[in-house]
Amino acid sequence: MVGPSIPLVGRAPDAALFRTPDGAVTGQAFLDAAHELADRLPEGGFVLNLCRQRSRFCVAFAAALLRRQVNLLTSDRSPERLAALAGEYPGLYSVSDDPEAGGLPRHHAMEAPWPARRRGSPNPDLPAGQQAAIVFTSGSTGRPAAHAKRWGALTDRSIAAGAQFGLAGHTVVGTVPPRHMYGFETTVLLPLHADAASWCGPAFYPADIRAALAASPGPHALVTTPLQLRAYLDGMAPPHVAMVVSATAPLDPALAAEVERRWNTEVREIYGATEVGSIASRRTIEGDTWTPYPGIALSAEADLVTVAAPYADPHPLSDSIELEDGRFRLLGRHADLVKVGGRRVSLSWLNSVLTRIDGVQDGAFLAPDDLASRPGARLHAFVVAPGRPVAGILGALRREVDPLFLPRKLIQVDRLPRNDLGKLPRSALAQLLPERSAGAP
Repeated sequence: MVGPSIPLVGRAPDAALFRTPDGAVTGQAFLDAAHELADRLPEGGFVLNLCRQRSRFCVAFAAALLRRQVNLLTSDRSPERLAALAGEYPGLYSVSDDPEAGGLPRHHAMEAPWPARRRGSPNPDLPAGQQAAIVFTSGSTGRPAAHAKRWGALTDRSIAAGAQFGLAGHTVVGTVPPRHMYGFETTVLLPLHADAASWCGPAFYPADIRAALAASPGPHALVTTPLQLRAYLDGMAPPHVAMVVSATAPLDPALAAEVERRWNTEVREIYGATEVGSIASRRTIEGDTWTPYPGIALSAEADLVTVAAPYADPHPLSDSIELEDGRFRLLGRHADLVKVGGRRVSLSWLNSVLTRIDGVQDGAFLAPDDLASRPGARLHAFVVAPGRPVAGILGALRREVDPLFLPRKLIQVDRLPRNDLGKLPRSALAQLLPERSAGAP
């Protein structure tokens, strides 16, 4: 029996999928570029997509699909990581839109895809079960883990997101990279099947965002992260955006309320994970209850909650969840809970207490590897607080945190090693200990 299939582009040929500083990229122009690149790609089962510009990233993704090759998406582009991937995935090669960019020994420098030389390329139906990508977790709780994604699951989630957020006719301006699952879903996959376009020019600094809003038709949805949103609120005049979408970390309701008030907009959050993709949303100021996307089903057995979605295998969530009339509340991430002196605490909660202290720009707690096995082990904490004495920060912590959970070492640093999504890989955070702990109080 032949399984279901889904077209590569679920939009009209003249629909604007992407908007660039040079004009719109229509569905037909995208198909022409994808077929043309597919003809020139080397043989291989896996391709490392290193493209930075969103429409080109999507063209490379689609070209690999046409060749039945699997895209690898990783945020870690270090030579060590690339060498490790080459050893794990036979026949792996890389493709990039930057002729000067390095990659793997087998590297394809992608030419600018617009305009493609051919016209009228077909819009093929692809099997829903075709493996389309392998995405890697950020490593914030350990070693990055690989998760395979089927074409049907990716497209279904894009259609569901467009409906959930009411994005018909919107231009999405994303400040997040396309290679991360959040950015991949909302700024690369979304316009292939949902009635929205994705901005493909610079969009990171406040001036970039304002230029993007001026150069593309509204209404606009700004797709960003809590860390970036806080910086934009302090350093950017109120932009004219119909909606702000945030993910990658919990968003402080007070920050969301301030953004809504000052920008005259609505702030939504996405709940998801690399393992399962985006599965739910909420308007942050309306409370802690999440609404699943269309087609998402959650089931609970003891402390384990499993998510089921079209074209995807059921997968257990890493969070503890309380189900309620088809919606749910988050109770905490399993890996986020640590036990100190027989009592449990959430590292995310400790981080939120730390970063709310006056003068603290950034901060994070770290549990040592031997916390569970060594009775006297205690937490460490790092803080970015120029001009604020450590003693004052510890005093503020003591007023809100049980003494068991106070850090043994509160280490001042100039910056935390966050990646481009604002996440803190545990390995990078742990590397701060040896060089900082000697002089820490």
